[in-house]
Amino acid sequence: MAGTMNAICIHDFGGPDVMRYENVPRPEPGSGQVLVRVHAAGVNPVDWKIREGWLGASPLPQILGSDIAGTVEALGPGVNEFQIGDQVFGTVADESGAFAEYAVSGVSQLAHKPVTLDFIHAAALPIASMTAWQALFDKAELQAGQRVLIHAAAGGVGGFAVQFAKWKDAYVIGTVSVQNEHYLRELGVDEFIDYHECRFEDLVKDVDVVLDTVGGETQERSWSVLKRGGILVSLVKPPSNEAATNHGLRGVFVRSDHNRGDELEKIAKLVVSGQVRVHVDTVLPLHEARKALEMSQHGHTRGKIVLTLG
Repeated sequence: MAGTMNAICIHDFGGPDVMRYENVPRPEPGSGQVLVRVHAAGVNPVDWKIREGWLGASPLPQILGSDIAGTVEALGPGVNEFQIGDQVFGTVADESGAFAEYAVSGVSQLAHKPVTLDFIHAAALPIASMTAWQALFDKAELQAGQRVLIHAAAGGVGGFAVQFAKWKDAYVIGTVSVQNEHYLRELGVDEFIDYHECRFEDLVKDVDVVLDTVGGETQERSWSVLKRGGILVSLVKPPSNEAATNHGLRGVFVRSDHNRGDELEKIAKLVVSGQVRVHVDTVLPLHEARKALEMSQHGHTRGKIVLTLG
């Protein structure tokens, strides 16, 4: 399929100024892949970290972004799971990028989009919701009645984690700034801690699970709030094995597995049924991707930022 498309590319690693809105060749789907016409793309903190080169020297130039929602445009060899015209959402293949008019995804990275879920809210789901799901259920094995402390609970991952934990009938404690208290209460949190006003370890004891989305000093201080046999799950920094052993606890580091279209389908059902809400903080057109990543990097948004493509 010959042709070009508009996309947000980087040719060097660095700050917002390295991002270019330019015309590039349209990708072709390989075996087990589909070409998706992107209607909306979700923004995640990993996007600006990749832009700045924090995650290693990946090949350049590259198109930024991972989360997409759109329509299947073409099928690669061996694809039977989807048909042209299907509405889908998920993540892009390693060689592709979401901040573009077209993107390539593996079939295991996609799920069929429910009719009642629009493209913008579908694009806000993949990485953030799967990361929260995998951290709480695949790694921590959270059970009903357990107590969980979620750091930065008003963020993209944190907001989903609060709702998933409440859906599981766990007792949820969230750290957040005071201006986000009402938002967090709406999500169902049982206890709210303003981290500007007090130290969470002075108020919280004997939790079964800590979800660490912050790292650094916050992670180190979190060991003391866990009950013996509890688990600290971090999304940002591998926990110290020595600290875990000394406290009689477990510590695990989670990188989201993007090849879980089956999990996305479960999550989408919870959204459609009203048991989980998707909070989209800001919607911007593709050509304003620089502004979107600056907002994400500054960390002052509730929920998700999404780019639209017409």
